[in-house]
Amino acid sequence: METSYSDFDAAVAGLTGIDALFMVSAAESADRLTAHRTFVDAATTAGVRHIVYTSYLGAAPDATFTLARDHWATEKYIRSTGMAFTFLRDSAYIDFLPSLAGTDGVIRGPASNGVVGAVSRSDIARVAVSVLKDLDSHAGRTYDLTGREALTLTEVAAIITEVTGTPTAYVEETIEEAYVSRASYNAPDWEVDAWVSTYTAIANGELTSISTAVEDITGVPPLTLRDFLTAGSGA
Repeated sequence: METSYSDFDAAVAGLTGIDALFMVSAAESADRLTAHRTFVDAATTAGVRHIVYTSYLGAAPDATFTLARDHWATEKYIRSTGMAFTFLRDSAYIDFLPSLAGTDGVIRGPASNGVVGAVSRSDIARVAVSVLKDLDSHAGRTYDLTGREALTLTEVAAIITEVTGTPTAYVEETIEEAYVSRASYNAPDWEVDAWVSTYTAIANGELTSISTAVEDITGVPPLTLRDFLTAGSGA
C-alpha cells in the first residue's frame, strides 16, 4: 500500500498485520521529522514488532549535516516506542557523487580537503535484505554503512574523469560563496542549508569513517566509486 508517511489512518491500515517494517526515510522536506513520527506512531498502533530504519552516518543532534539531525531525532523516537529496531546509518551515496558536478563539469562546495567514505545504494539494499532475513540477530543494532575507501572531492572528480571520460574538477568554495552560488535555485532556506552542510560535514571530518559492516553482514565487500562508474559505463 502506497501512502504518505503523514497519513496516520492510511498508514495504520497498510501496516496492520505487518510484523517487520523496512522504513526508508521520507523525501527531504521541511516537515520530514513530523512525518516520520506520525508513521512510527502508525506502526506502533498497527502492532509492528521491528523497524529497520535507513538513517545517516553520524546522526546526532549537533551534526553538521542538517538533515542528519532529523535522522537522530527519528532514531530517538523509534527507541522511545519500545519496539525492536535496527538502524542503518548510510554514508553519502556513491550514486550521488557524479551529480554533484554542474553542467560545466565542476563540483563546487566548501568541503576543503575532507574525505567521504561514500557507499552505493545497491550495497545498502543488500545489507537491508540480509538484516530483514534474520531480524533477531540484528535487533538493537546500529550499523555504519560505508564504502571501503575515503576520498576527497578532488579524488572523486579525478576518478569520474578517468572512468567516464567526462572532464570533472573540484573547486573549493567558502561557505558564503556556496550560499551565493545556490541562490539562483530559489530553494527554501532549510534545503539550501542541507545542500551546503553536505560539504561542510565532509570538511569537518564527519564522513571520514570506513566501516566493515557491509562485508560483515553480506559477505561481499562494498563497491568503490571506480567499481560503480565502471559498471554504469558498461566498461
